Amino acid sequence: MNKTFSLYWRDLANGKRTATVDQLLILLLAPLSLLYSFIQRVRAGMYRTGVLKTYRLPRPVVSIGNITVGGTGKTPVTTYIARLLLGQGYKVAVLSRGYGGSLEGETAVVSDGSTIMLTPRECGDEPYLLATTVPGLMVVIGTDRYAAGRLAMEQLSPDIFLLDDGFQHLRLHRDLNILLLDYAHPFGNNWTLPAGLLREPKGAAGRADLVILTRCPEGTTLDHPSTGIPNCASYHRLTDLLPLSGGLPVPFSDLTGSKVLAFAGIADPTSFFNGLESRGLNLVHTIRLPDHATYTKSELSAIMEAMDTHGAEAAVTTEKDGVKLQGLPPELRKRILLARLELIIPEPSLLKDSLRNLLQKQLHL
Repeated sequence: MNKTFSLYWRDLANGKRTATVDQLLILLLAPLSLLYSFIQRVRAGMYRTGVLKTYRLPRPVVSIGNITVGGTGKTPVTTYIARLLLGQGYKVAVLSRGYGGSLEGETAVVSDGSTIMLTPRECGDEPYLLATTVPGLMVVIGTDRYAAGRLAMEQLSPDIFLLDDGFQHLRLHRDLNILLLDYAHPFGNNWTLPAGLLREPKGAAGRADLVILTRCPEGTTLDHPSTGIPNCASYHRLTDLLPLSGGLPVPFSDLTGSKVLAFAGIADPTSFFNGLESRGLNLVHTIRLPDHATYTKSELSAIMEAMDTHGAEAAVTTEKDGVKLQGLPPELRKRILLARLELIIPEPSLLKDSLRNLLQKQLHL
């Protein structure tokens, strides 16, 4: 998909484009969306009735996923839950598809909890980010998450699995099904692909045991009307900046008065840019790239040229983008900072109780 059209489609499917020509395009895509919805309903029904087989792993599985295409903060939530469980002494393994990596489609161990065995180019940016930022976390990739889980059992023997981006991976049984919804746009424009962001019809949200609403305004109460499922609010906070060239994190205040260029290849870069400005950065220019963007030489040159054109003294991007920039020459690396993101769940009791009840039940089996 062309980069410009990809960004346009994202805004269209998220309900941000409402001009007459945009609505006409939605109507043109509507028949395909209706067909797609029908196929997804049939597929879910076949798993529900046992026509398609569901496989069970010998350890509890917590699925963390969404019902829309990208942009709900799966990696920060997975990180939050992994750290919570690791802090309680459990051996935790994440099962990830490995999207965008050269080994996508194969089953492989990214990390055994102490050693990183694959590069981001091999395993994809999100599995690598999880493996490198959460000490002690085991990460295994595989399109077939059941096969990935079996490999993890044989080589790593975890106590619990986190199924990353697993809401639609119905082939694997899950013991706790967590659905992430963006607070402001939980279902995009309410259409399924290709006219909207939904991977499944809205009714599929009923499979969730718990909803985590992401990107909530601070102080949000637990009364969001999107679903009748138990839910908890969360929001993201940019904490500090990590030099791409290495070294200790630096506070945002170190860039006070500096001209900064920001770029990101994530599903919703606008919220990232707004977050940087809320931390006091003076953004003189922003560059928005498609989700999971691959940084070619021409794109990197364009970023550096934009810095020179706008007089930017530093460039800031996300940690997720940072894993794909490790091979840059030193003169480029020293000009780039990675904004570290923290997930805040003000009232995490529902989540903690759900995890505790699951693990207590499993231990008594």
